[in-house]
This record gives sequence, C-alpha cells and structure tokens, in this order.
Amino acid sequence: MIATIKEIIGGAKSLLVGMSITAKYGMSKTVTAHYPFETLDITPNFRGHIDLVVNTKTGKHKCISCMMCQRTCPSGCIEIKAEKPEGAKKKQLVEYHLDFTKCSLCGNCVEVCPTKALEYSNEYNLVGTSRHDFHFELVERVVKRADAMGIVVVEEKAEEPKPEKAAAEAPVGDDNSE
Repeated sequence: MIATIKEIIGGAKSLLVGMSITAKYGMSKTVTAHYPFETLDITPNFRGHIDLVVNTKTGKHKCISCMMCQRTCPSGCIEIKAEKPEGAKKKQLVEYHLDFTKCSLCGNCVEVCPTKALEYSNEYNLVGTSRHDFHFELVERVVKRADAMGIVVVEEKAEEPKPEKAAAEAPVGDDNSE
C-alpha cells in the first residue's frame, strides 16, 4: 500500500515537472519561422544555381567567353554561345544557357572562371510546373538584375578600323628614266 502511494506521488511530481516545462516553452517566443509569411536570411555560404556577376560600372557581365566553365562542368549543363563582332578584338557572350535540372551544384564552374564572372545565386525556393522552368538564360538575367539594381547599361563603342596607311611613295628625284 505504501509503495502504491509513493508511486502515485512520484507520478504526480513527474507530471507537474513536465507541465511546467511545457508551459515555460509554450509561453516563450517561437523559434520556428512560419515560412510563407516569414523568411530567414540566407547564409553567405549558400550554393544556389550559378549567375553571371553584374559589373556595377557598366551594368553588363564580366564574362570573356573563354568557355572554361562549359569544359569543366561534369554534368554538361552549361551551353555558351559567343560571337566575334566585326571590328572587335575579342569574342562577346551572346547566350549563356544553364540547365539547372542537370546541375549537381559542384561549383567547378565558379572556381575555374579566370575573371570571377560567376557567382552562386541566393534563390532557394525555386518552383516550377515543368523542367523547362529550370532552364535559365543568364545573359537575360544579368540585364534584369542590373535594371533591378538601378544600374544604367553603358554601351561600349565598337572600335572603328584604323585606315590603312597609303602605299609608300617613291622619293622624288630618284627617277632613273631618261
């Protein structure tokens, strides 16, 4: 009989301790973010899909079209199209396609870029209804991001070809004809 009473008292004590802990945490501020209504700051180490870096002076990208990222990608998710305009010294990036459905987020493309023209995006809540929603054209994204930042795109002037020097004229007076 005494053992039963000790067991009831021990159970009641345990119940009160449990309820006091529950009341303490139930009345305190919540730690959980209620996602659609609240978002947390993303850590700088977050690796989203890649994006071209926006040059804040020109509003364009820094890519020099060396194709190193395309060659290094083990998944083959990067396709680059570059053209050399008439009169220009270097190739210019025309299209930069990223197929995010194939990307393994390895980061090789970002590491190998000689001009640091690639960065990771902070987009973590990508949603789509088909796989085509995850095919990104990064050159278009740079233009949109520059507009969103309020950066005016500065058009580079195409270098005009220099006029060729006139053919060397024969010196006057060295004429040997009679």
